[in-house]
Amino acid sequence: MFTLAEVASLNDIQPTYRILKPWWDVFMDYLAVVMLMVAIFAGTMQLTKDQVVCLPVLQSAVNSKAQSSISGNADVTPGFEATTDQDKGMAMRTVSFESAPTITPDIPLSRTTYSQLQSTVSNQEPKNEKQDSSGRKTNLDYQQYVFINQMCYHLALPWYSKYFPYLALIHTIILMVSSNFWFKYPKTCSKIEHFVSILGKCFESPWTTKALSETACEDSEENKQRLTGAQSLPKHVSTSSDEGSPSASTPMITKTGFKFSAEKPVIEVPSMTILDKKDGEQAKALFEKVRKFRAHVEDSDLIYKLYVVQTVIKTVKFIFILCYTANFVNEISFEHNCKPKVEHLTGYKEFECTHNMAYMLKKLLISYISLICVYGFVCLYTLFWLFRIPLKEYSFEKVREESSFSDIPDVKNDFAFLLHMVDQYDQLYSKRFGVFLSEVSENKLREISLNHEWTFEKLRQHVSRNAQDKQELHLFMLSGVPDAVFDLTDLDVLKLELIPEAKIPAKISQMTNLQELHLCHCPAKVEQTAFSFLRDNLRCLHVKFTDVAEIPAWVYLLKNLRELYLIGNLNSENNKMIGLESLRELRHLKILHVKSNLTKVPTNITDVAPHLTKLVIHNDGTKLVVLNSLKKMMNVAELELQNCELERIPHAIFSLSNLQDLDLKSNSIRTIEEVISFQHLKRLTCLKLWHNKIVNIPSSITHVKNLESLYLSNNKLESLPVAVFSLQKLRCLDVSYNSIAAIPMEIGLLQNLQHLHITGNKVDILPKQLFKCVKLRTLSLGQNCITSIPDKIGQLVQLTHLELKGNCLDRLPAMLGQCRLLRKSGLVVEDHLFDTLPSEVKEVLNQDTSITFANGI
Repeated sequence: MFTLAEVASLNDIQPTYRILKPWWDVFMDYLAVVMLMVAIFAGTMQLTKDQVVCLPVLQSAVNSKAQSSISGNADVTPGFEATTDQDKGMAMRTVSFESAPTITPDIPLSRTTYSQLQSTVSNQEPKNEKQDSSGRKTNLDYQQYVFINQMCYHLALPWYSKYFPYLALIHTIILMVSSNFWFKYPKTCSKIEHFVSILGKCFESPWTTKALSETACEDSEENKQRLTGAQSLPKHVSTSSDEGSPSASTPMITKTGFKFSAEKPVIEVPSMTILDKKDGEQAKALFEKVRKFRAHVEDSDLIYKLYVVQTVIKTVKFIFILCYTANFVNEISFEHNCKPKVEHLTGYKEFECTHNMAYMLKKLLISYISLICVYGFVCLYTLFWLFRIPLKEYSFEKVREESSFSDIPDVKNDFAFLLHMVDQYDQLYSKRFGVFLSEVSENKLREISLNHEWTFEKLRQHVSRNAQDKQELHLFMLSGVPDAVFDLTDLDVLKLELIPEAKIPAKISQMTNLQELHLCHCPAKVEQTAFSFLRDNLRCLHVKFTDVAEIPAWVYLLKNLRELYLIGNLNSENNKMIGLESLRELRHLKILHVKSNLTKVPTNITDVAPHLTKLVIHNDGTKLVVLNSLKKMMNVAELELQNCELERIPHAIFSLSNLQDLDLKSNSIRTIEEVISFQHLKRLTCLKLWHNKIVNIPSSITHVKNLESLYLSNNKLESLPVAVFSLQKLRCLDVSYNSIAAIPMEIGLLQNLQHLHITGNKVDILPKQLFKCVKLRTLSLGQNCITSIPDKIGQLVQLTHLELKGNCLDRLPAMLGQCRLLRKSGLVVEDHLFDTLPSEVKEVLNQDTSITFANGI
């Protein structure tokens, strides 16, 4: 047999789930426990005390009853009518004895006969009174009585009297299971458990208390300012935010600007630092959990449907129980007539039985029906509540009005239903939970944690010197920009990489030395004051992006910007989206660097053509087809078109009369017959055609008389034409990594040559005329087939770098000692070749020099 505690456990739920139990569910749970107790009490009483006691109905008594009924209905004789009630009683008493003669209604009773009978009865009264004191004899033994009791218990008692406790117990268990089934069903149980866990953590999180308390402080501060009449500043701030681009950060920009300008809410800073690092990390983890849980739960309404179904089942169950139970209340009685058809075993056809538990069962049944009625009315109220308002939508309107977190979104489906259920328990839960649905709250938390971690001293340790000897700070993958950054007033370069929520406050105006800013996948937002400072002081800006939308709109309004570097996806379909038409505001832009996948030069780039001096386009291998807009860039002095899949030198270039440096690196150029047109470019001094597929150099190159640097490395040249050596102003010649077999003797004509690179060719002999180029400072002859170095190398007195590694040399000439500027660090040879030099030459080469010379390219 089970105990009450074991059955009641069906109604138990985890204590944490109680926040999802509204008052009607709790009330129904208690009603179910009471009904359970009633059912178990009735069942226990029935198992221990329930019995039926039966006595046989004697045949003589049956006949006397039948006689009495007939006498009352039939016509009686006058003599019989004259008999008194006392005589009738005597007659009835007389026929009850077995020894008395049987009176049949067929024999008429005369007054004489009745007198004789009366006398006979009077004579036998003393004897009969003795027999009455011992009761009637039934001739039944104890086993027969037990047998009859059991037979009549099953035959005479109504079935409901026997099975009421068990039915009540089953009904109650079904109601209990139905009431808590949504907590047990696997597909809903996991979501509910996750929700309750997150809700409890959000309720107890220190960040929730801090955010709500700071909101109250901000509201009181705003009311105080309104009372003092300080309305002009907030109005100005809100106006400036409205004029800016409509972005999600507008409220944050407004608040930050307000705090910086007013300089009053100083109380916020110490209060924000109270949150320790552990609490901050837990709060950030909660934000992420809430975001993922919302995405997981909001797309379905299974919990809502299951709760509705179980409520409908309880209501239908209530109606069913009430309908059939009410009919059986009157069937429970104390007395029952039993005819078991066992006359052959007992000698009696009929028995009178009493049910000792009838009164108790009837009272328990009435109590159970009363409880069921109350339970049913609560179920009906629950259904009314479920369909009265749309529970699959939940609005945080009240929370938004009471707090500063106006961006808390409304939720739907199961997420909304769970919050409605929590509101029936305590509305404070949803209010504190809403803090973790606000992006403003999350950004504020990130800001607090960030400033707590990145102090001024830690940022100072990360400042370094770059190649230009400028102080540089690089911040990578942070949640925002720490406030202490803007206290580094001597910083020259600031790099922000992978910081999606970067905000530049007005404090940046303290960084008077800042002239260069890098935004790598960082769509930074700026306040109005900060923008004014950047517009007037920023000189160089690097923007690296994946999508055009990541380029901040304020970039195109920096009127004093000198250099702009755009690195990202700008294919032909998105050329119009880049907003290059806004470049017309960049009136002082000198250098424009675009690294992308363009198929044509954007026409809007001509907006900056009048003042642009350098244009760099680095493609990712996409073929650049349309270059006509280059003709309008008359002031461009440097042009780089790298990795653009060009097959010939674009004709648009020949219109750039001020061009001085042309770089066509990493294209597919095979012939350069158009080089003759370079004679119109009087200022062209540097021509870079490296990393192409050029087979030969046309003799018309001699017309480019002002050429000072010629780069033809990594091509397919097999020889150098004499025309190259007629360029008297040539100071640098790079033909490395070709298939050149010999150096022409005309090399000696290049008297101004300072840098010569022939690495990675097939040269085996060095002509003596080479050493007439006495101004050579760099000579790269590595990875060739050279077998000996002439002694005349000693004439190159200005030589500082000599590369001979990878040749077929067996010794080095001792005349290297006459190259007084050459040191061992500038001599690239195998170690065993260096050991062949005389000791005095080694000593000279090993000497240090205090004079630093440039290597030259």
